[in-house]
Amino acid sequence: MLDLPIRQDDPEILPARKLSARVAGVFIAPEDHFETRAVDQLDLGFEGIEGDFHAGHTRRSGGREPWYPRGTEMRNERQLSIVAADELALVAERMGIAGIRPEWIGANLVVDGIPRLSMLPSGTMMFFKGGVTLKVDAQNGPCRVAGRSVAEHAGMADIEAGALLFPKVAKRLRGLVAWVEKPGRIADGEEMSVRIPEQWTYRG
Repeated sequence: MLDLPIRQDDPEILPARKLSARVAGVFIAPEDHFETRAVDQLDLGFEGIEGDFHAGHTRRSGGREPWYPRGTEMRNERQLSIVAADELALVAERMGIAGIRPEWIGANLVVDGIPRLSMLPSGTMMFFKGGVTLKVDAQNGPCRVAGRSVAEHAGMADIEAGALLFPKVAKRLRGLVAWVEKPGRIADGEEMSVRIPEQWTYRG
């Protein structure tokens, strides 16, 4: 093995880790709307959740991909939205409302037992006891569409102000988006393990 000299700008490398967690809720969105409803289980194929609004091998680009013309067909790495109840509670507190239900923002999974869920790095793998494997693509950036849904459901006096506030206070608390690596079925209450890859910061 070639040993390279240590430089001052070398990144700190954090070793891989494994955590245990539990599914605290499963939800599906109708094909015509992003908001979800609670179910007992999710059936997943390589295209995502069967019948879900975000299912598909590909999707159309939007505001999150300014490097493509809007509507460009691209790989769908956003098949599932994953959130944590403690992070949603913090966002609700910052918005001055009683709470935020995962259905309001189109979440498919609520995960319990992972501190700072939204900070899990890209490439994190989620292994579910029933056999499903998900791979995390990235954080789910909060947007005004979800913010408007929250403001309307929470009965905020100024809906537009609430829609604008959500992206500001939910940054890095909105959860994760992931895609199906190994299909199967995920049930509410199911045990799962999370494998966090080795991490480093590229300073090149």
